[in-house]
Amino acid sequence: MAATPSTMIPLGTLAAPFELPDVRGGRVSLASLVDARAVLIAFICNHCPFVKHIRAELARLPRDYASMGLAVVGICSNDPVAYPQDNFEAMKVEAAEAGWSFPYLHDPDQTVARAYGAACTPDFFLFDRERKLAYRGQLDSSRPSNGLPVTGSDLRGAIESVLRGIAPIGEQIPSIGCNIKWTSR
Repeated sequence: MAATPSTMIPLGTLAAPFELPDVRGGRVSLASLVDARAVLIAFICNHCPFVKHIRAELARLPRDYASMGLAVVGICSNDPVAYPQDNFEAMKVEAAEAGWSFPYLHDPDQTVARAYGAACTPDFFLFDRERKLAYRGQLDSSRPSNGLPVTGSDLRGAIESVLRGIAPIGEQIPSIGCNIKWTSR
């Protein structure tokens, strides 16, 4: 299984605006998350073994932190023509089966992934109240084949810091996953 790391864009980068269709209907924009104390944007997809490995933890994050002001948004930017298992209809099924309560958005022209410098799935971007990037990196050290439990420890530590209004401490390690499936058209 080939692994692609995050690009690790500079901390302090402002969140790029977006407005994308949600699998549950309607559209979600960055501006619609104005009341959130922190915003986690996760570039994910349906078929990636790295995302499948952490899908239960992705479901737990909003349950554990929504009441403290965290908004979570999942975005699938894979080419839906070349990878039909990641098309909008398949995304609806995945969100329901995985128990994801967060908006799962479709970025079929990949403009949002490019704006964020997303490189892999999963790729996590955590923004503070001012929508400045506070964390980009791995969920934890678990991988599909390394036998470590999925704890979310790296990302959870960053979320807890940002919700307390302080910068995350410690090394930020790139996320590793499948490369985003870019369109060739």
